Amino acid sequence: MSGRIERRFAGLKEEGRAGLITFLCAGDPDRETFRTILSGLPAAGADLIEIGMPFSDPMADGPAIQAGSLRALKAGMTLAGVLELVRRFRAADETTPLVLMGYYNPIYTYGPERFLDDAKAAGVDGLILVDLPPEEDDELCLPALGKGLAFIRLATPTTDERRLPKVLSNTSGFIYYVSMTGITGVGRPVVELVGQAVARLRRHTGLPVAVGFGIRAPEQAAEVARVADAAVVGSALVELIAGSLDAEGRPKPGLAEAVLGQVALLARGVRRARD
Repeated sequence: MSGRIERRFAGLKEEGRAGLITFLCAGDPDRETFRTILSGLPAAGADLIEIGMPFSDPMADGPAIQAGSLRALKAGMTLAGVLELVRRFRAADETTPLVLMGYYNPIYTYGPERFLDDAKAAGVDGLILVDLPPEEDDELCLPALGKGLAFIRLATPTTDERRLPKVLSNTSGFIYYVSMTGITGVGRPVVELVGQAVARLRRHTGLPVAVGFGIRAPEQAAEVARVADAAVVGSALVELIAGSLDAEGRPKPGLAEAVLGQVALLARGVRRARD
């Protein structure tokens, strides 16, 4: 559905490597610091970027992303503010795919049709909504597809053969495989099981398979990159932000550089994984 997402994965396939997908909460720890990080992610090696839409009750997220979302809300981030960040990013970068990830409640409050129109106009390429199952595709998934926005679905270790076709029915862009059950940022993936899961998904879909949850270090990202089409890193980066704040919650000097430096290390691991 999304030209940028399709072109990026096609380019990665031509290069013979997997991609690195980074996740950060929009506006964490504040708008300007986030803008600096966001604008530097492509050069640091992020192939696709997921931006979390801050929400006060992120039930599927672990403590790190919950805290990041709350920091962003406290700093004044709104859904309209998220779209403005995307617009400003797009003014300088026309090629890097951007995916918004989060929960339906803020979109419902904003107005679903208005949100889809504004997101498309801003330069968003796809959506991941963790609390909208396939049974509710009429709510946002089908309208999003109709406007040219990819709707990326999550599959988990508990998604069985009977459920999987339903999950994949209106999925586009890529499939996001959650490498373990539970909340984000807890534990780490077992690469053998990830490889088996990716192979199973590929029997059901031609979409690229990205794997996330629990990837923290370049070595782990490389392990996933050997078997999947992309590795997703989020909690580890959000924790790095949290650890670079002073006692008042303000960013210490060098925070953005530290995050981008870690992204560069992760990207190096992913790019060398299949050598």
